[in-house]
Amino acid sequence: MSKIDFQNVHTMIGADAIIEGNINLDGGLIVYGKIKGDVKTKGPIRIAKTAEIVGNIIASDIQIGGIVKGNITVSDRIVLGDQSTVNGDMVYRRLYIEEGAKFSGRCDMSNN
Repeated sequence: MSKIDFQNVHTMIGADAIIEGNINLDGGLIVYGKIKGDVKTKGPIRIAKTAEIVGNIIASDIQIGGIVKGNITVSDRIVLGDQSTVNGDMVYRRLYIEEGAKFSGRCDMSNN
């Protein structure tokens, strides 16, 4: 499985941060803390094992190690890590699920 490129990510939310409200970005995002709101970016998102997002997510790619409670729409791939939990629908071109990942929702493959 190919890795998602996170080298040019300029925004990080630390483990002790709690953000309430929507986030809109052009670039990538790495989350170690908690977000209560929708996240929209043209870049990739990495959600660490310590992170939780309660809201819908739109991105180019996403790698999930923590918890997502909301719908996810990406233009390319979703990677569900072995300790991830996702409660929501997912739209993607490619989906990778590691053993141990938990998912509840609907999966739709995008034609774009």
